[in-house]
Amino acid sequence: MKHACGLTMLASTALLLTLAASPVLASDTGKAKPEVLYPNATRVAPKLDLTSEKDQKQLSAGLDAVSAGDKDKAVQILQPLVDGSKSKYVQALALQGLATIKYNDNDYKGAIALLQQSLANGVMPNDTYFQLEYMLAQFQLADEQYQASLDTIAKWRAEGKKETATSYATEGNDDYRLGKYPEAIAAIKKAQSLTDKPEESWNQILMASYAESGQGDQAAQMAQKNYEANPKDPQALNNAVAVLMQAQKNPEAIQLMEKARANGTLTSESNYVNLAKLYLIAGQSSDDPKPDATKAAQVLEEGMGKGVVTSSADNELLLGETYEMTDNTSKALDAYNKANAGATDGEAAMRASHLLLTESKFSEARNMAQQSISKGVKHKGTAYMILAESESGLKNKPAAIAAMKLAAQQPETSDKANEWLKKNGGGK
Repeated sequence: MKHACGLTMLASTALLLTLAASPVLASDTGKAKPEVLYPNATRVAPKLDLTSEKDQKQLSAGLDAVSAGDKDKAVQILQPLVDGSKSKYVQALALQGLATIKYNDNDYKGAIALLQQSLANGVMPNDTYFQLEYMLAQFQLADEQYQASLDTIAKWRAEGKKETATSYATEGNDDYRLGKYPEAIAAIKKAQSLTDKPEESWNQILMASYAESGQGDQAAQMAQKNYEANPKDPQALNNAVAVLMQAQKNPEAIQLMEKARANGTLTSESNYVNLAKLYLIAGQSSDDPKPDATKAAQVLEEGMGKGVVTSSADNELLLGETYEMTDNTSKALDAYNKANAGATDGEAAMRASHLLLTESKFSEARNMAQQSISKGVKHKGTAYMILAESESGLKNKPAAIAAMKLAAQQPETSDKANEWLKKNGGGK
């Protein structure tokens, strides 16, 4: 299962954790009845068995405590009702309250188990029963039980005979998570058609589904339109850029981010770093990489100057790459040295050693090559070759041969290293 990179939401649709209405005694009559939410339901509602006024008051108090976030009080009231009430209706609603507490504590599996127990109890009016069934689908989505959530939604819709925008949004989210992108697109479009106030998260799912299903143009159009409608919204920018990058529309992503930079909404470190990376990618595919690399360096320097971009090892390494691409060796070395100081691997040190070697600064190149190897550089063969060339530049032939033999042991540099060894008397 794939996910569109960088989208900031897509966790789940907003959960409607609505507790059941305050219980009413089965003997109560003459009271105004609320609007029926499921008038066409196929389920035959059972006769309620709430006859104890004491249980009614306790249940109301327990559910009120859940709503108020008073977990300890709620559990203290509701658990005895689950264990001891003679009313299955009371037990069912108490279980729902306890399930909500577990959900709020991120214990999704515990919440699901209690809610399933509540539904299995069955003694609830239709409105309550179907509200809880829909809540179960949302709990399952939160617990990444996407197919189970879809199955619950299908059952809820078939028996409750109800269609809502949020239920189709939940269905679309489930479909997206399962990689069923055409189904996700259809469900989200249906959700949007059922309300005049669609949630922004639905657009994210729709854009991601377009991108993942190869409909990059549709995703890009949506992303740009959404950003243009909300040019001051950082999340709209992030989502638009993520979708454009997913659709490999880097020039459009750059254009969008430059608009944000101009209007002052390019405010996060990730924004600046992503824009710099996009410029570097553009430069690497260009006949003349310097203009784009220069822009990348300017973006990073601006972000660092504003205190938005930190001087981390990764960011300094990126800055070094931009300056190296512009042939500004001194600034590239400065950035690589800063990166190396805080790095946990040898990448920055190896890049610095390569530049120092091209400047014929053999002693410094040797030192940085040795550091890159000791820190665990990914391309170890390249580092050994730089070390060998540095030793050779220092007229230390035995050390050069020893380093080149190590390079010959690495698959990526074996051929070149052995060729060097043959020419320099270090062959077998």
